[in-house]
Amino acid sequence: MLSGRQAALIVWFVGMSVLIGLIAWHGADHVGSAMLSAGWASVLVVLLRIAAVAIAGGGWWLLFKPEQRPSLMLCVGLRFVREGANALLPLAQIGGDFIGARCLALRGARGSLAAASVIVDVLMQAASQLVFAIIGLILLIEIGGEDLIVWPIAVGIAVAVPALGGFLLAQGEVGQRLFKKVLSAVAGDRNWLLLGALDDLFAQLDAFYRQHGSLIRSVAWHLAGWFVGAIEVWVVLNFMGYQIDYGDAVIIESLMHAVRGAAFAVPGALGAQEGGLIVLCSMFGVPPDAALGLSLVKRIPDLVIGIPGLLAWQAMEGWNFHRRRPASDNQNERA
Repeated sequence: MLSGRQAALIVWFVGMSVLIGLIAWHGADHVGSAMLSAGWASVLVVLLRIAAVAIAGGGWWLLFKPEQRPSLMLCVGLRFVREGANALLPLAQIGGDFIGARCLALRGARGSLAAASVIVDVLMQAASQLVFAIIGLILLIEIGGEDLIVWPIAVGIAVAVPALGGFLLAQGEVGQRLFKKVLSAVAGDRNWLLLGALDDLFAQLDAFYRQHGSLIRSVAWHLAGWFVGAIEVWVVLNFMGYQIDYGDAVIIESLMHAVRGAAFAVPGALGAQEGGLIVLCSMFGVPPDAALGLSLVKRIPDLVIGIPGLLAWQAMEGWNFHRRRPASDNQNERA
């Protein structure tokens, strides 16, 4: 039986193969020329992505109660760690969020509080993404989008609504009882400490969800970040010579992220993002090679932002290891 890591590597390999296959099919030279034609747009995309990730970090920070709130800079910085891990590591697209929770705990936050904050933040981001996708779908219908594109997207959005509801329900009393039953069946009553930690986690989740104003503000900030991301599409395609307006860019960006969300198990949505952009850009007269060039330009910030984020994570892990080592050595000496 495959382990989770092996399965993730296989999915990553399949996604990368699809990406390479699409580039080869449409001509690597044409895709490369499209990328080069973007010119300085690549720099602007990096700056826009930095702004969008910082906004998302602010949306996470807003969830905390004032007396529990980490510094804004810490939440923003760890948001870059989460983004880098999700984009670059062979993990599902939520793997970086678990890393972000661990890093927040390493910086002094209570473990259950850090984990709960990330779980709620993921849901708020997903809710804002759903709103963004609905806006994109409405705009697509208004411009007379093809039924072959509109209906699958509409069905996908309709399926996402109960999925988010189920995710929220799993964090309530029903989910808590279910997790306890599973844990007791697997680990037995000896793991009452784990059950206590589970109770603490669900208590933290409940506290977050009682702050309705903070939840609304967080969703609003995340939604603003999605609209900043649409500027990336508008900038790159206009630099390439395709005159689209910002509303068209919102359609492409929002529905591309809907595709990415459906392919959440694929690390970095490799292949899925490219295929989605080919279909979406074709509605506005953008050929496949230019759509692939757009996708690759949008992946440049993944490297520029992601690599420092991963290095920061490793630095935090190293600092924690060396901080704990003297304590363990002292205990050994006493023994």
